[in-house]
Amino acid sequence: MWAAGGVVVRRSGHGVKILVVHRPRYDDWSLPKGKLDEGERLESAALREVLEETGYSCSLGEILPVVVYVDGRARTKAVVYWVMTVESGSFRSNDEVDEVRWLGPKRAMQVLDYERDVDLLRDCLPRIVKSV
Repeated sequence: MWAAGGVVVRRSGHGVKILVVHRPRYDDWSLPKGKLDEGERLESAALREVLEETGYSCSLGEILPVVVYVDGRARTKAVVYWVMTVESGSFRSNDEVDEVRWLGPKRAMQVLDYERDVDLLRDCLPRIVKSV
């Protein structure tokens, strides 16, 4: 099963901040992502999912390595992430995400609940920072 999402970043006076989302259904902190709709391209799905979950309309930056894992229902998932920057919008709490946080990379890696998200940030951090 394919999914797509974003490592949404912004530059602040204190360096780069990364957007993490809280999903009340799972009570977890993760990177925004979701499944593709039928016939949807990965790029379109990534932008749509980030918009739906966060309220932010973003632009695509560098593509990051595919993250493959087995979910709680024993399904293999492959997620393609892009570095993204916000073009417009604002966060609105919704059914999928009730809170977002803009965190520095080190703090984001401490807050994220899934090692696969932490690994992606750690392994790609130089590329993420360079792209902002």
